[in-house]
Amino acid sequence: MGILTTNNSTAISQSRDKLFALQLMLKSGINIPSTGFANSPVDTEDLIDMVGGAPLLMKLLEGNQGRGFVLAETQEAAESVINAYKSLPENLLVQKYIKEANGQDIRCFVINGKVVAAIQRTSAPNEFTTDINLGAKAKRIKITPEERAIAKKATKVLGLNIAGVDIIRSNNGPLLLDVTSTPELEIIESVSGKDIATKIIESIEKKLAWSKAN
Repeated sequence: MGILTTNNSTAISQSRDKLFALQLMLKSGINIPSTGFANSPVDTEDLIDMVGGAPLLMKLLEGNQGRGFVLAETQEAAESVINAYKSLPENLLVQKYIKEANGQDIRCFVINGKVVAAIQRTSAPNEFTTDINLGAKAKRIKITPEERAIAKKATKVLGLNIAGVDIIRSNNGPLLLDVTSTPELEIIESVSGKDIATKIIESIEKKLAWSKAN
């Protein structure tokens, strides 16, 4: 289930353009996994080398909720998948797979620049995605000050009032994975024990009151 959001259309468009969003993150000094972009690439090996070799996570920029994700664990598998995508009219994001994360990531829920809840998601056995719809499990977690800062900054960079920010822990510190302008409420509310829906409503009411007063 999605949420009612006060995000404006420009901010939503920016967050949904995954390539542009990641470029904004890098420009703002937010660390992300090594990433390459391909639109029918000519040199497959160069693209793989660009992000440090296999294992690689490949996803269609149009993919969501786990769809469009492919994990290539070897160089040969990566080459096969990328070459297969060459014939499709789709944009492909190629990203270094962070093995040391052990199939886990963190979802932070941000409202008006404040992280109001955070959960850790762990992929199901024999899966690599942490999507709950694909069997991943979740638990409440206390995030570090650095992770909190990344979640708040990423939301601010994209101009979002409400967002779900996904972060992964690596040997080089926390890395930003994704920012969504329409995060689901059900899982994070049930796992964190936070009444996020009410916080969203209160946020909207405050903005409406401020607008009327000004």
